[in-house]
Amino acid sequence: MYVVSVTVYVKPENVQQFIDASLDNARGSRTEPGNLRWDLNQHEEDKTRFLLHEVYKTKDDFAKHQQQPHYLKWRDLVTNWMAQPRQGVKFVNIFPADSEY
Repeated sequence: MYVVSVTVYVKPENVQQFIDASLDNARGSRTEPGNLRWDLNQHEEDKTRFLLHEVYKTKDDFAKHQQQPHYLKWRDLVTNWMAQPRQGVKFVNIFPADSEY
């Protein structure tokens, strides 16, 4: 599996817009054949800080995700709402075993 964790800091006045746009992106992402998980998390204390946690079957599935209309729409909408550029970190899965999915 291929895992992507993205930290996003959103301008306070755009928090709800960011949540709404991210939920649309999440719902679209979950329909992709290569997507196994797409979580939207908001920091417990800092409501402007978010963690997007995405799991794909393969690295290629993530690349395909980045070409989907729902992702491109999200990317274009949220860019100006961010307090700073998003920070994405990519991982390869160790546990649970890929074969469990």
